[in-house]
Amino acid sequence: MAAVNVIWYQGAGCSGCSVSVLNSVSPDIREILLAELVPGKSINLLFQPTLMAAGGELAAKVLRDAHNTPGYVLVLEGALPKGEISEKFCGLIPDSTAVIALGSCAAFGNISAAAPNPSDSRSAGDCLKENKIEKPLINIPGCPPPPDWFAGTVFHMLDNV
Repeated sequence: MAAVNVIWYQGAGCSGCSVSVLNSVSPDIREILLAELVPGKSINLLFQPTLMAAGGELAAKVLRDAHNTPGYVLVLEGALPKGEISEKFCGLIPDSTAVIALGSCAAFGNISAAAPNPSDSRSAGDCLKENKIEKPLINIPGCPPPPDWFAGTVFHMLDNV
């Protein structure tokens, strides 16, 4: 069975998008993470801070190791404040095959990017433009987005790789 590697990165947000996806009913989160979603294809979640048991340096090592796995899909949840978080996210993009901006914060900046915007937050698309990075970008809006929007996107993505 072929698996599409996924790194799920969280920027400035509330983790509501993660909680929404975790509450998926059909398919449920177990099926999304472990089952063959389309014939012969599944996802391999390499990094997701809300779901992983690791923390601190161990979690950072997992992210570094995941980043060394070429051809992953990058899921972003939350806006990107200018500085270290934005630099780390943008550093993950070059080896990714596509970016999924999950939720209104990642897709449009939402509350984190609202005036006066002291954190200088931006959306995933704005980060891509600022850094002149061309990658397929899929925006899944909502605060939080309904879990079936994410599941449907994953099914479509797997069906077309």
